Amino acid sequence: MKERTTQILLVLVAILLAAHLVRPALISSSAQASQNENPPAVLRAQSIELVDKQGQARAQLFLGEDGGGNLRLRDGSGTVRVKLGATPTGAGLILFDQDVEPAIWASTDKSSTSLKLAEKGKEQRVIKP
Repeated sequence: MKERTTQILLVLVAILLAAHLVRPALISSSAQASQNENPPAVLRAQSIELVDKQGQARAQLFLGEDGGGNLRLRDGSGTVRVKLGATPTGAGLILFDQDVEPAIWASTDKSSTSLKLAEKGKEQRVIKP
């Protein structure tokens, strides 16, 4: 039950992150679409990238090799800071610190659910239900 709850929470986080990233583009495109034509009811793609004014990817939503959805968020310099992924057996979230080292890992699969916390110079903590 706890594993299912964790999976649901991770999916909700992914949806909220995606909505936060896509909202500005939808607002901008809907303003243009209202002037030109009706916007599509559904946007379908195998991969979506949000890019900055220089064309550099800052957010990526794509399918993994196993068919699960993946989300990558990059900072202004292009460094990946957030990874979120779903697999047939679970899901995972990684938040990176200023040195691009994993600082928080939240993961769940068939066998376990865990939260790992790390900070440079300190012992890693693992929390399991």
